[in-house]
Amino acid sequence: MTIKAVVFDVGECLVDESREYGTWADWLGVPRHTFVAQFGATIARGLDYRETFQVFRPGFDLHEERERRAAAGKAEWFGEDDLYPDVRRSLTRLRAEGLWLAIAGNQTVRAGGILRGLFTGDVDLIGTSDDWGASKPDPEFFRRVSAVTPTLAEEILYVGDRLDNDILPAAAAGMRTALIRRGPWGWIQQHDPAAAEATFRIDSLAELPDLIAKFNAEVS
Repeated sequence: MTIKAVVFDVGECLVDESREYGTWADWLGVPRHTFVAQFGATIARGLDYRETFQVFRPGFDLHEERERRAAAGKAEWFGEDDLYPDVRRSLTRLRAEGLWLAIAGNQTVRAGGILRGLFTGDVDLIGTSDDWGASKPDPEFFRRVSAVTPTLAEEILYVGDRLDNDILPAAAAGMRTALIRRGPWGWIQQHDPAAAEATFRIDSLAELPDLIAKFNAEVS
């Protein structure tokens, strides 16, 4: 079956989270390079990234700390300058190719509002884990993606930077997948044998239009 819809993860797929990681280091009172080093080590060990915070502050609760940051006027935020440079032109080209586009990731309600402000008119749908009450890699999250997409699951390409949260569960749900090599997970997990399961392996979203066109020509 051809690819008719493309669904994008958020962090390290559309949004460069470097600044956000830096603000968490500042919040914890930890040198930024130290926080990033521990973050990478945590990922390399296959642990939940939230374990990073426990190293510096045992008992750290990410949800509670987000609320504290918001109360202190430091609520999570990202904007146009945090988008990867290839995002806008890639979305425009994919839309011109007639593909249905969506954004769906593990994000808070607040982040969902920010995404809608940034991408209204650029994509057909934006959904978040908080909206749906299911977080990746839970199969329910991908069932929701499939339910809101006007195609069969086999006609969806899910694009993400993580094998564990994006590529493997999306493939298990019957979707095609594109693993993008950027951000901590993208670089650290690139040599995992499971990366070979991705339909496409890319370094830029700008590669997608040609790859999808070639794929569709070969299977049609």
